[in-house]
Amino acid sequence: MSESAIPIWFVTASTWGAVRAEIGEVALKFAEASAFKPAVGRLQLLPDATGALAGVLWGESENDDDPFERLGAGKLASALPAGDYRFANSPRSPELAALGFQLGLYRYTRFKTDSSAQPRLILPSEVDAKAIESLSAAVAFGRDLVNTPANVLTPSALEAAATRLAETFGAELETIVGDDLLARNFPLIHAVGAAAHEPPRLVDIVWGRQDAPKVTLVGKGVVFDTGGLDIKPANGMDLMKKDMGGAATALTLARLVMEAELDVRLRVIVPIVENSIAAKAMRPSDVLPSRKGLSVEIGNTDAEGRLILADALALACEETPELLFDFATLTGAARVALGPDLPPFYTDDDALAESIARFGLAAADPVWRLPLWRPYDSYLESKVADLNNAPGSPFAGSVTAALFLRRFVEGVKSWAHFDVYAWNPKPRAHGPLGGEIQAARGLFALLKNRYPRR
Repeated sequence: MSESAIPIWFVTASTWGAVRAEIGEVALKFAEASAFKPAVGRLQLLPDATGALAGVLWGESENDDDPFERLGAGKLASALPAGDYRFANSPRSPELAALGFQLGLYRYTRFKTDSSAQPRLILPSEVDAKAIESLSAAVAFGRDLVNTPANVLTPSALEAAATRLAETFGAELETIVGDDLLARNFPLIHAVGAAAHEPPRLVDIVWGRQDAPKVTLVGKGVVFDTGGLDIKPANGMDLMKKDMGGAATALTLARLVMEAELDVRLRVIVPIVENSIAAKAMRPSDVLPSRKGLSVEIGNTDAEGRLILADALALACEETPELLFDFATLTGAARVALGPDLPPFYTDDDALAESIARFGLAAADPVWRLPLWRPYDSYLESKVADLNNAPGSPFAGSVTAALFLRRFVEGVKSWAHFDVYAWNPKPRAHGPLGGEIQAARGLFALLKNRYPRR
């Protein structure tokens, strides 16, 4: 089957000579007549003598300055006509080129009445086809969650998605809903979601052998964020269906870990709410208790994500996991600092930080460490409570949010917080405009290296 597929030649300035000798006289003359140059991202379709599509030239990068360039073959997924394709020669990074193509095929079509046929890549023998298919399917699962509108992905629907994932892999599952959150001591999660039509909830998934190293993932599951009584302007609500991107990231990473059967005791904690406006909405200046026992003054109802994470992190720490990662679309300040493509992360563990950065870069899933700068702890001070959820200072918003979360983390060997964007604001080679899963692929590579399958 692969020999009958249309060949794709990866071309750089240094390999163009060798490729010229392979593509045949008709194709070469057409490429020359089309003034083809082996520039990065240059696509050239090649005909045979009958005019049928005989091959494809694709200009790839010769440097690694942009990690996303290694996923650049994803552009072929949206540019090529339907049909079967194969790699005719080896790209600089075969695994990432194949993964980029697979990721680039993604489309959110749930509400489309029709969809066009897409190209199909016959994965080359030199790559781990099962691993690439698993990665691309997991990312598609997470992207689907982020792209689903809030009238469909309600709190109960996100709970159902997490439940299906747990059931697929035979994981244990517990869900706490509504006023039971108060009875079970999750007051912040309850307060944030109290005004919504559907009650708030917490999903707790456990998988893996009991005595394996404990790895816990926490994901912010705000299915829609109006800002609460500190209401967002209309343009600030445009993308708020993606405010559960942290939950989507945690569930995506969990899916990868369980599918690969890594040797961990995996726990996934997802607090799920809608931050809405009604009589039961929390108010600015309210003082709320937390699971850890710290009191929190509400400086701004639009800083709700850190509140639900605070209770979830406190729960996670009660069993002292070896590794604790949390994911949240937490601050606009992170986007101002690093833009949409590069999520910041925070940790006190220098060795873990080096590993996170290294594996993320190798997976073309980059993240960037920002500091848990202790002097900014003073920004969290409150005159009436143990701390304030939204400092009045306009400075260091992502850092102070991370410092807030750190107050609820203790007893774990290593913790890292990821302030993800979960969105492509424009089409990229490896994915269209819309929901995106950031950090999960790099962290999966790290976990796979640290806790391989038994």
